[in-house]
Amino acid sequence: MSRSFRRAAPRLAVAAALALLAGCEAGPDYVRPSAPVPAAYKETDPGWKIGQPEDAIDRGAWWSIYRDPVLDGLERQIDISNQTLKAEEAAFRQSEALAAQARAGLFPTLSANASAQRSRGGGGGGGGSTGAGVSSRGGGGISNFFDLTANASWTPDLWGSVRRQIENTEATAQASAGTLAGARLSAQGTLASDYLEVRVADELKRLLEQAVAAYSRSLQITQNQFRSGTASQSDVAQAQAQVDQTRAQLIAVGVSRAQFEHAIAVLIGRPPAEFSIAPVNDVLAVPQVPPGMPSALLERRPDIAVAERQMAAQNAEIGVAEAAFYPTVTLSADYGAASSMLSTLFNPANRIWAFGSTAAQTLFDGGTRQATLAAQRAGFDQTVATYRQTVLSAFQQVEDELAALRILHQQAAAAASATAAAREAERVINNQYLAGTQAYTAVIVAEQTALADAENQLTIRQSELVASVALIQALGGGWNAAQLPSSERIESDQPLNFSPIPAPDPHPVK
Repeated sequence: MSRSFRRAAPRLAVAAALALLAGCEAGPDYVRPSAPVPAAYKETDPGWKIGQPEDAIDRGAWWSIYRDPVLDGLERQIDISNQTLKAEEAAFRQSEALAAQARAGLFPTLSANASAQRSRGGGGGGGGSTGAGVSSRGGGGISNFFDLTANASWTPDLWGSVRRQIENTEATAQASAGTLAGARLSAQGTLASDYLEVRVADELKRLLEQAVAAYSRSLQITQNQFRSGTASQSDVAQAQAQVDQTRAQLIAVGVSRAQFEHAIAVLIGRPPAEFSIAPVNDVLAVPQVPPGMPSALLERRPDIAVAERQMAAQNAEIGVAEAAFYPTVTLSADYGAASSMLSTLFNPANRIWAFGSTAAQTLFDGGTRQATLAAQRAGFDQTVATYRQTVLSAFQQVEDELAALRILHQQAAAAASATAAAREAERVINNQYLAGTQAYTAVIVAEQTALADAENQLTIRQSELVASVALIQALGGGWNAAQLPSSERIESDQPLNFSPIPAPDPHPVK
C-alpha cells in the first residue's frame, strides 16, 4: 500500500461515511393505509346499464350531461370570477411558497459583511502620529478599521430532517390543491342545482299560468250561468276564490326564482343587480349518471385526495420528530480582509480566514422529544381514521343519491299516472257540471286535485334533477387524483391548471 493512499484513506472513509449518512432519513416511509371499499354499489338500479359513450360525463365540463347552453356558459365563468376559488388558489400558492422555503434548508447559507469604523480612544496627551491610520492629539488616539468578509454555513441533512420537512410541505401543498378542486366542484354543483331550481320555477310558473287561465275561463262560464239563473252566487264566489288563490301561488314563485338567480350571480362573481336569467320554455330531462366502479371513487373525490395527502404530510412529521434524537453538525467558513487603512485592505498580509465545524447533541430535555414523537405518531393515527371516515362518508353519499334517484324514478312514474287520471276526472266532472248533473263543488275539488297532482309530479322531477347533480358531485364530477400537482410541478412553481375546460365566451350570460 503506497504512502499517498494511506494518507488519503482516512479522508475517503470520512467522505464515504458522510455520503451514507446523507442517505439516511429518520422515520417511516409513507405507505397509503387501506380503506373499506365495497365490490359494488348496493343502491344501483338492477336494470341499470353501463352508459354509452354519448352518455358519459365530460371529465371537465360534467354539466354538459344536461345539454343546456346557458348552464354551460354560467359554469365556465366560475373559474374566472368566483371569489371562493380565488381565495383557495391563493392558499395553494402560499403552500407552494412554504414548500420552497423547506427545500432551501438543503443548501448552505452564504453572506457578506463589510464595515468601516473610525474611533477615538481615551488616554494621555501628546501629539503626532502613532502609526498608519492612527493619530494622537490631545486627549486620545483616533483609529480607523476596515473589513470585508464572506461567510458560509451549512448544516448537512444527515438524518433526513429537512427532507422529511420537504415531504411534509409538498404533501400539504398537494392537499391544498385538492381543497381547491373540492371548492371548485362544490361551486359548480351549487350553481348547477340553483340553475335547475330556476328552470323548475319557470316550469311551475307556466303550470300555474295555465291553471289561472283555465280557472278564469271557468269563472267566466260560472258568471254567465249566474246571470242566466242556472248557477248560484256561491258558485261564482268559489270560482273567484280559486282564481285568486292560484294567482297568489303564481306570484309566490317569483320569490324563490329571484333568490336562486341572486345566488348564481354571486357564484360567478357578479352583483345580483347586474345579472338575470331569461325564462325559457325548455323542459330539462333527468339524465342517467353512470356511477362506475366503487374502487374508482378513491381517485375521483377531491376530499379523499386531501385526506390521503394529509396522512402523507403527517407521516413525514414523524421523521422530523425522530431526527431530533440525533446530533446536529454544522460546517462554517469565513474569508475576507481587515486593515486599519482602506488602501491596504486587499494586501495579502491583511487577509483573514477561518473554517471549522460544530456538533450539538441534546443530552437531556425532560422528555420533550419523546413527547413530540408520540404526539406526531398519534397525529398520524388520527389522519388515518379521518381518511377512512372520509372514504366511508363518500360511499354513503353515493349510495344515498343512487337510492334517491332509483326511488324517485319509481315515484315519478306513479305521479305521472296520478296526474293523468286527475286530468281525466277533471274533464269528466266539468262536463257533468255543464250538463247540470254535478254541483260546482265537485268541479273545484277535481281541478284542485289535478293541479296538486301536476305540482307534485313537477316537485318529484325537481328532486330527481337535484339528486342527479348531487350524485355527480358525490362521484367527483369528473375530477381525478392524477390532477394533483406532482412534486416536480410544485418545485417548478408553474401556475396550477386544474381544469381542462377552455376559456369562456367573452359575452356575459343574460
